[in-house]
Amino acid sequence: MVTSAVNHYFRSSIGRKQLVAVTGLLLCGFLVSHLTGNLLLLVSSDAFNLYAHKLASLGGVLYLIEGVLTFIFLLHMGLAIKLTSENIQSRGKYEMKKKTGRGTTFMSQTMPFTGLMLLVFLILHLKSLKFGTMYEVTIDGIVMRDLTRTTIEYFASVGNTVWYVVAMVAAALHTAHGFSSAFQSLGWNHPKYYRNVKYLGYLYAVTIAGGFAFLSVWCHMKGA
Repeated sequence: MVTSAVNHYFRSSIGRKQLVAVTGLLLCGFLVSHLTGNLLLLVSSDAFNLYAHKLASLGGVLYLIEGVLTFIFLLHMGLAIKLTSENIQSRGKYEMKKKTGRGTTFMSQTMPFTGLMLLVFLILHLKSLKFGTMYEVTIDGIVMRDLTRTTIEYFASVGNTVWYVVAMVAAALHTAHGFSSAFQSLGWNHPKYYRNVKYLGYLYAVTIAGGFAFLSVWCHMKGA
């Protein structure tokens, strides 16, 4: 009985929407921690390298965390694609706008496109930085990867920096709408508070995407 109810929930449109909401909010939380760590670039190259080294030193725990994040991301993306496809097929684009109110703003209309753009960005980002050129540096007698140098060299390119900033604009649009939509899907959309949730989503989007964009420009100026 319980298993049947769970299966029904995950197969239902409401269940999938709520899973998209939960996974999206979890990814938003990850971005906060990721930006916080990257801000150490502003402190010093040693601070950022030590931070990256401590993460790498987690070994199997880090792989587990990365595996969970990958699963969350793929689940979020897969369910979002499925829901978008089902909505278009069942009601048509115009009908979807008319009945649900979705797709009535630029941010909501571009969600599939900004999502796809962020997928491409993520693949290139991992390829260029996480799995990019490996340099070594010695800090306090410990040999570790010089991720600061790899990062600065990457953003020394005008093209790489511009692409990163454009991707962050897409991230801002995606998260600004997705943040408030997530709470709405979870039923936390009381008229008295929902407007504040929307403003909080805008603040989150500007802060996170703006922070990453600022770091890319800062690295470019430092590298140039």
